[in-house]
Amino acid sequence: MSTASRTAPAVLAAALLLAACGSQSASPAGGTGGGPVRAEALCPSDVSRYGSPPSSEPSVRPSGTPTALPLPSAGGTAEDGVKITALYAWGPGSGCAGVAYSADFELTNHQAETATYTLTFGFLSASGGPVDNAEQSVEAVAPGRTVKGTVAVGEPVGNASEVTGVEVRKVRSVPQSEASSASGTCPKSGMRLYADQGDAAMGLRAVGLHLVNCGTGPLRLNGYPKLTLEDEDHDTVDGVRILQGTDQISTGLGGDGSPQPVVLRPGEAALAELAWRNTTQAGAAVNAPYVRVWATPTADPVMVMPELDLGTTGKLGVGPWRKDETHREPGPATSTAAARP
Repeated sequence: MSTASRTAPAVLAAALLLAACGSQSASPAGGTGGGPVRAEALCPSDVSRYGSPPSSEPSVRPSGTPTALPLPSAGGTAEDGVKITALYAWGPGSGCAGVAYSADFELTNHQAETATYTLTFGFLSASGGPVDNAEQSVEAVAPGRTVKGTVAVGEPVGNASEVTGVEVRKVRSVPQSEASSASGTCPKSGMRLYADQGDAAMGLRAVGLHLVNCGTGPLRLNGYPKLTLEDEDHDTVDGVRILQGTDQISTGLGGDGSPQPVVLRPGEAALAELAWRNTTQAGAAVNAPYVRVWATPTADPVMVMPELDLGTTGKLGVGPWRKDETHREPGPATSTAAARP
């Protein structure tokens, strides 16, 4: 994914407006004109900067009047099932404080099963360069269904260029039945599994797999998580050796040593590290955005998205499960943005 000109992308905490809260008014010529919209529209929900906690609930704020910006193509083209339908500027006079730009989009699930999507949008300057990025999750889109949503970025920091365009940067999807979660309702399995944002330096990558016992009884682990890798089309990636221990990639990552029995009481967590290098030499580089994880041999799989860029190394190190003594249960569960049909 391209990087924005700022050091951190803006992430919309809850920008998809619920149908029950009202609908945005259409702009002239389907939102592709350059003039203001004719009627008021609900302000996009509160925007939070990357890494900050999202709002606990979608906010319904007073209506404002944005300015519709022209899209490159009035008809719009779909990128992996996602089509941008409108782009708006929310200036100081719009009545919506804290929001600079928003884009409306449509998402169609062309897959055979219900899926949860993570969409990355790039807001662009007149030269086509990046101004800001926004990432949006859309849960439980049924096969063949099209949903509509809105993604927004906050007010610019520093001397950022004006936004004149928007594009779909990346589309990721996982089966809803295998979606990972760091919070929310405890799955029937009694365990919650997710991947963190990881670290990258000088071609070395490390991502943590986190397993939380959210059930009512003890959870026993002993060994390594089982992994399979998938490319962006969800085809299995062959030819990559999954090594036991991250010390076979680099030292000091915490995923070395022999497996030890781990017993997690309710509310406790375990951690297993993934490590790899993105060194590229002769041959085709291997990228595997998705990893399907089995926490134990009998557990249901969970799919995470560590965006493995393995270069031509053909190796991925995985550490054994160990108790995560730093884990603290978060506060009340945050809500995930919903989509309107």
